[in-house]
Amino acid sequence: MVAVPRILGTPQCVWAAGAVLGEGTLWSARHQAMYWVDILGRRLHRYHPATRARDSWAFDEEISAVAERAAAPELLITLRRGFAFFNTDTGTLQPLHQPEPEREGNRFNDGKCDAQGRFWGGTMDFACAAPTGALYRLDGALQCSRQDDGYAVTNGPTWSLDGRTLYFNDTVQSRIHAFDMDPATGALSNKRLWLEFAKGDGFPDGMTTDAAGRLWIAHWGASCVSCHDPVSGAELARVLLPTSHITNCAFGGPDLKTLYISSASSGLSAEQLASQPLAGGLFCVEVDSPGLSAGVFAG
Repeated sequence: MVAVPRILGTPQCVWAAGAVLGEGTLWSARHQAMYWVDILGRRLHRYHPATRARDSWAFDEEISAVAERAAAPELLITLRRGFAFFNTDTGTLQPLHQPEPEREGNRFNDGKCDAQGRFWGGTMDFACAAPTGALYRLDGALQCSRQDDGYAVTNGPTWSLDGRTLYFNDTVQSRIHAFDMDPATGALSNKRLWLEFAKGDGFPDGMTTDAAGRLWIAHWGASCVSCHDPVSGAELARVLLPTSHITNCAFGGPDLKTLYISSASSGLSAEQLASQPLAGGLFCVEVDSPGLSAGVFAG
């Protein structure tokens, strides 16, 4: 008999931003706030739950992922073509490496830091069709290397509790791959299919890992975030959202027991937008297991 996943909580919309493509959720321990982005709206947002204060910064190009730096009170961000440091206090932007200048139709998408402070970010075809996207690793010395290739749309990654497994999404193919990873070096090996979404259950988008080792995965096109066993991939629980295109999730709050969830209005028809007025909003829901502290970039 197949177990029926539990339905968790009632999500609340904390910021009805109407983002075109919300993404990049990151809990800042430094500011006790949630960073997130509107990739196609070219904006970085920060939400302070204690005061409900909101900050936003506009960019001249797409911004897709965010990590805090260990060496300075700045952010490491991914822009359309490459990495940059960004200071939210001064607005100073310092462009860094562009890893694939020859792939002019690509842009960066999701990404985050591992426990050792290396940033892992994926690129994708802007049209979401050609398998030109790749997975990159940027270390604290700003050395960038391509780790995998051949994706139309990349999302993730996240890791197992021991840091020895990296999970990464091939969104268009509805597949989540697992790699063996050496935590000391970041070397990947043994790529394999870990989970494939059933037809009609959306596409795997951003994801995160909780303190029990379970994976939480956003479903683009299926109005939910699902929680999975890290070994078998079995679905254990599900959070239902009032809009279809769910894009990413991250644990936040003082005890890391609040799951923040981003969404998008992109790709919805006029009728869908009318029936989903919170599309593109940032949501939160209380869950029964805390998450893990976000990795901080070592550079």
